[in-house]
Formats: sequence, structure tokens, C-alpha cells
Amino acid sequence: MTHGLEEGAAIHLPVAGLRAVLHWLPTGTDPRRGVPDLDLSVVLLGAGGRVRSEGDFVFYNQPRHPTGLVRRLSKRRDRHGLRDTVEADLGRLDASVTRVVLAASTDGAGGFAAERSMPRLLLHDAAGGAPLAALPLRPAPGETAVVCGELRRSDGGGWEFHASGPGYAGGLVALAAAYGIAAANAPEPAPRPRVHTPTPPTGTAYGYPEPDPAFTLPPQGPQFLPSD
Repeated sequence: MTHGLEEGAAIHLPVAGLRAVLHWLPTGTDPRRGVPDLDLSVVLLGAGGRVRSEGDFVFYNQPRHPTGLVRRLSKRRDRHGLRDTVEADLGRLDASVTRVVLAASTDGAGGFAAERSMPRLLLHDAAGGAPLAALPLRPAPGETAVVCGELRRSDGGGWEFHASGPGYAGGLVALAAAYGIAAANAPEPAPRPRVHTPTPPTGTAYGYPEPDPAFTLPPQGPQFLPSD
């Protein structure tokens, strides 16, 4: 059953594995030139609402958590629009992870262009694909990153999704800084890899490849480092 959510709502998630999908409509036929191009990122938080290490920030330059329990999939285009997907094995996350933030961002100077792109977050059971919830996103003009919501451990066990969060005019760098990650030696993240090919057919991937199951993180680069 799909729950239609609005800001401030909360639901219990009866699943151990979650697939979160950021869905939006392009305004052009080329997903690289569509306005805008969006990204879904994840921030794992420990005590005090801060990351435990730089590995707790899963985004386009770091598509897999060191444990492999949170990972990005390829962006895809289908007849309904574009989508960016993250999967999280909530049932196996370390107990020191108290909250998991789901955030959307755009690298476009015009922001989300939400009236045209109509962004929304969709939550599914990762095991069977059953839909759980749908949340329309309404970022304010000028915001280039927004927290879609948080996954929080519930008192009775399991997880709850809380549909609320702030927006940031400073993009992904400003959002990351709010959780204890500081940009180092650069005002913006390193550019995401792009695939300079014609528009992919419906149902195909673009942007970056599927994560390799054998992938292990290299020594952390300069893009983001945890602040004191």
C-alpha cells in the first residue's frame, strides 16, 4: 500500500531493506541538458546528529558506503521521466547509526525548477519492490539542495520515515556541512562523471555505472572531510 505523504508526516516502515527513488521530469530530450538534473544522496548520522566519518556521506562522488549497506544505483530514464535510486539495508546498519537522511540536490543554477520538474521521493520495499510511500518535494526558489526526510529508529524496533527537512541555497556543500562534513579546498563538490552519448533509449541507464559488488572505497579524496 502506498501512503501519500506531506511535509511533517511520519510512517512506520515494515521492511528491513529500503529502496528510495528520486523521480522528476526533464524539460528536454537529453537527460544531461534537461532542466534540471537531480541527485539523491544519503547521510548516515550518529550521536549528536553528525556523521561518524566521511564514509557516512553517500553521494555521486562516493556511491557506496564502506559497509556496502547503502549504495547508489544507476540513474535511469523511462517513459515516466528520470529517476535516481538508493538502496539501504536498514536491518543490518550498525546500532551507532541513529538517523539516515535522504536529500535531493541539483547542479543547475536555476534550482529545482519544481513547477516543471515535479520532483518527488518514492519509497519501496527493496526485497519485493512493493511501494510504501510517495512524497512530493516543494523546494523554495533558489534552493539547490533539500532534505526530503529522515529515517529514524523507532522505539519498538525498525525504522520510521519522517517527511520533513530544511533546504539550502548553497547546494550539496551547504547540506553536508550541516551534518559535520566540511568542503576542503573547493567551494563545490568535484563534478560528477557524465556520459557524453546521445539520449539513452527508454529504460536505460545514464550518468554513472552500476556499483561493482567488489568495489571498496579508495583513500578519501579532498571533496569532503568531517569537521571537528
